[in-house]
Amino acid sequence: MHSSGKANARIIGSAVAGVSELALFHPVDTVAKRLMSTETQLITLSSPAQTRVNLNNAIFRSCATEGLGQKAMSLFPGVGFGAAYKILQRVYKFGGQPVVLDMMTKRFGKDFDEKFGHKTGRTLLSATSGSLIGIGEIVLLPLDALKVKAQTAPEQLRGRGVVEIFRKEGFGLYRGAGLTAMRNAPGSFALFGGATAAKTYMGVGEDGVRATWTQDAIASCIGATASISVAQPLDVVKTRIQNRPFDSPEGGMTIFRRLIKNEGFGGLFKGLTPKLLVVGPKLIFSFTIAQHLIGYFEHALK
Repeated sequence: MHSSGKANARIIGSAVAGVSELALFHPVDTVAKRLMSTETQLITLSSPAQTRVNLNNAIFRSCATEGLGQKAMSLFPGVGFGAAYKILQRVYKFGGQPVVLDMMTKRFGKDFDEKFGHKTGRTLLSATSGSLIGIGEIVLLPLDALKVKAQTAPEQLRGRGVVEIFRKEGFGLYRGAGLTAMRNAPGSFALFGGATAAKTYMGVGEDGVRATWTQDAIASCIGATASISVAQPLDVVKTRIQNRPFDSPEGGMTIFRRLIKNEGFGGLFKGLTPKLLVVGPKLIFSFTIAQHLIGYFEHALK
């Protein structure tokens, strides 16, 4: 297949995935980010009523006492930043990983086959290329940081234009880049490695065999579950770094130590359950669409 056809297929497939994911799942992402940025105990085992109050306040913030309609609308802050970030992220990640994988396969494919066997080698190449792409994702961190602030601390952005924010804050928008890279590397390794392992087990990818929608969905489910679980502790710390006021930053280790002291190690997995239950399907949804449409368009644009 001509390289331009492959590139077009990867851009189209991943862009459609990003737009579809944003339209359906932005409110869910807002809920998860708000839960992760809440630094107090949410669950009170002795008082289910207090737990409901805590969750209501954490999720809906200033609209906690409003009606259902206003509560629903409060879950759509940062959709502008979210759109820019999500579409660029999906095009970069889902469209870029196959490019890196092709390069690595040409250069290291035989070595991986000899050392690990063809199936395991193929899985490790896919996982490693995904990990490298995940590290490079920090280029988009400013858009992610602004999206998180809009979702969890909108008062920090109120009355400020995008150009003004970028000009004044500069590299401050890359706060937490190290932790983001540390989160993305194992997370993307697990995402692409898990999906490839599942497809290999199902006999997909060998001799040009294309995956069905069901097979892509199963592979995405396995990869996404592994990715979210592995990345969650660092994701909690990253979210808290990003929702700090611009003029009062804190380092990752400071936040980590305070979290362990006040919330225990369980605090590192705060938000994991809703993430697996509702954010997990978001990643599964977009990854399934991207994988399937990229395969479809690669075949159609031959």
